Amino acid sequence: MSNEAPGGMGWTAGLSDNDLRQTMLAAMRLLVGLAFAATLLFWWKFGWQSGVLLLIGAAISAASLWEWMRLITLMNQAMDASAAGGPAARPMGLTIVGFFLRICLTVGVLYVSLKYLNGTAFALLAGIGLGLFSLMVEALRLLKRWTV
Repeated sequence: MSNEAPGGMGWTAGLSDNDLRQTMLAAMRLLVGLAFAATLLFWWKFGWQSGVLLLIGAAISAASLWEWMRLITLMNQAMDASAAGGPAARPMGLTIVGFFLRICLTVGVLYVSLKYLNGTAFALLAGIGLGLFSLMVEALRLLKRWTV
């Protein structure tokens, strides 16, 4: 199996950093819309606690997508700077520390929300899953635009 695009170029040729950024932003917008609809459904079916848990899960997903977008942008800038032999890119230390602090905050939010909100844990998982679903939909849209 070849990693070649139809034109004989590498499979990532033609994809820009902006394409990746726009895909992540579109996934976050889709996540907001899906989370709103799903929150109403869970609130109606399982109560307000489950609706809030779904919102918490969706917020965690949105924060994760945002953080990954920042990390991808910084890594691409660092690779572009080193390949071009230009000036060094911004240091990644602060972003990486923030990434790990956000993970710790996420674990704390998960613990507190599951302990004190008596909704169904499936709502929390659904909110987190909406982020993955949104990213998958937008990645498929990007792939379709890129190959057609």
